[in-house]
Amino acid sequence: MINITFPDGSVRQFNKGVTGLEIAQSISQRFAQDVLSCSVNDEVVELNRPILADSSIKLFKWDDDEAKHAFWHTSAHLLAEALQELYPGIQFGFGPAVENGFFYDVLLPDGGQVREGDFGVIEEKMLELARRDEPLVRKEVGKAECIRQFKAAGQNYKCEHIEQDLEDGSITTYTQGAFTDLCKGPHLVSTGAIKAVKLMSVAGAFWRGDAANDQLQRIYGITFPKKKMLDDYLTMLEEAKKRDHRKIGKEMELFMFSERVGKGLPIWLPKGTDLRLRLQEMLRGIQKQYGYQEVITPNIGGKNLYVTSGHWDHYGKDSFQPIHTPEEDEEYLLKPMNCPHHCEIYANRPRSYKELPFRCAEFGTVYRYEQSGELHGLTRVRCFTQDDAHIFCRQDQVKDEFIKVMEIIQRVFKIFQFSDDNVEVQISLRDKNDKSKYIGSDEDWASAEQAIIDACMEKGMKARVEYGEAAFYGPKLDFMVKDAIGRRWQLGTIQVDYQLPQRFQLEYVAEDNTKRRPVMIHRAPFGSMERFVAVLIEHTAGKFPLWLTPDQVAVLPVSEKANDYAQKVKEELAKYELRAFVDDRNEKIGRKIRDNEVKHVPYMLIVGEKEMENGEVNVRRQGAESLGNMKIDDFGKKIASEVADMINNY
Repeated sequence: MINITFPDGSVRQFNKGVTGLEIAQSISQRFAQDVLSCSVNDEVVELNRPILADSSIKLFKWDDDEAKHAFWHTSAHLLAEALQELYPGIQFGFGPAVENGFFYDVLLPDGGQVREGDFGVIEEKMLELARRDEPLVRKEVGKAECIRQFKAAGQNYKCEHIEQDLEDGSITTYTQGAFTDLCKGPHLVSTGAIKAVKLMSVAGAFWRGDAANDQLQRIYGITFPKKKMLDDYLTMLEEAKKRDHRKIGKEMELFMFSERVGKGLPIWLPKGTDLRLRLQEMLRGIQKQYGYQEVITPNIGGKNLYVTSGHWDHYGKDSFQPIHTPEEDEEYLLKPMNCPHHCEIYANRPRSYKELPFRCAEFGTVYRYEQSGELHGLTRVRCFTQDDAHIFCRQDQVKDEFIKVMEIIQRVFKIFQFSDDNVEVQISLRDKNDKSKYIGSDEDWASAEQAIIDACMEKGMKARVEYGEAAFYGPKLDFMVKDAIGRRWQLGTIQVDYQLPQRFQLEYVAEDNTKRRPVMIHRAPFGSMERFVAVLIEHTAGKFPLWLTPDQVAVLPVSEKANDYAQKVKEELAKYELRAFVDDRNEKIGRKIRDNEVKHVPYMLIVGEKEMENGEVNVRRQGAESLGNMKIDDFGKKIASEVADMINNY
């Protein structure tokens, strides 16, 4: 018998060799029908993998990311199996699960191409194969045997992958029906759970991501255990198109891109700049309450700064390459991170324990080289501004400071109506099995990880633990928010760091007059201004909170006769610090209303001869019918009061 420990701490005994599926069935047959994968001692495995020793177990259903990953990983193999039947001689590259679905890179024989018009046939073949409920059979294979097997199948890319990347004794394959693939897993037990299939797109992709290699076709798809789930997902995608921040940002004249300026380099237009500055001022006000001091650092730094910090070794390939000075033997980098600069600020003079915590904040612009194919509006750019701050504190202050940062992030999310139900918190820890990609001692890592766990427990915050997701210098707490249509975005982050203070030889004089090393906490509630604005646009569909929106009021004269009065209305509203503009284009009033609806202006004031005579405005709320006539001052007081109430709430 072996002992199996469940997530709630309870322990039950089972026969040695029991599987996750059998454990799920012991709970209930109904429950077992919904379980798709499991983890044994934090390693995600198939439900039919025998458990041979005392272990902890977690059982994953569809709502768990681990279940979706196994489901979509198996679906990638199902796509490949279908393509193998439909296109004999096809070559396969890589086919992983991704955040929403899966893809497979393929090369058809004789220059053939898979086109979107072929999707229907491929989908039908995938469903036909799924209905066979083919089991996925895992096998450990020696390297020589594996090469022979895939060479016999004519799979050149697979053979190259085996020869160059895999070591003997570490290779596993999975077989379903007549299709076998190299894979570490995990997978579903069989294909029968896949009930709904949709291929989404096809694009070019170079083998191994190298433009010097063959160009393959990357086919993206998504699958679900129920047809209704697929229908709901497709409906969500249609809604997402309407909320696309690139479309709304253009309509509202918030930002732009220019090929001459460069790919992935956003330009903030006046209205977008106004919105962004208001966000910054909001956070500045909150930060002052918590004792932050604001700093400004250069947009470049000497290469040695980032060698010292470790960023060059870990992120050098994702940075713009060094800038060489023409006269001196110097190398500079466009700033990829703000934290090394802040370490230098701390080191500027001797520090006493009485000064700690020292909290410095910066809206610092950083630059990272992203592949052009990965760029996407404001969510994936090469230049972005972080609402960055770094807290240098004593060891005994870490937990309290961490909790204060959590409070700031929760306040920010509440302001923008990301409710607790829509916020997921993840504790990102070091990979248990591969510590080579991290710096620092095991003791420091254990202390940092425990500080985060303790802070979450003290705040009663439910957080899931993810191993292997930590930064190279320390563990972190990541905040993911679900927007109005259910999509998940990573925004705020907090990180505990023992390494940079050591690498920069940062010190403070302790109470006993000894020199000690401070602990560093990194934090960014928004994450980046660009990404946060993109998420906010799509979350609100461009209908920003009244205090934030660049244009609060549009004054629409019915005819040229009312233009001067419209200007007077705008001037009167300025006394109440309301942001108004006059739309005095030579257009019919219906057209003006429609255009300003598209721009998501919260209030439209229609003025004609009647309003001029009575000193009034006809008020129309965005997306609603007319609210009737009001005196200018009455309207100004009403809206100013609305704005003040919102601001006072944060």
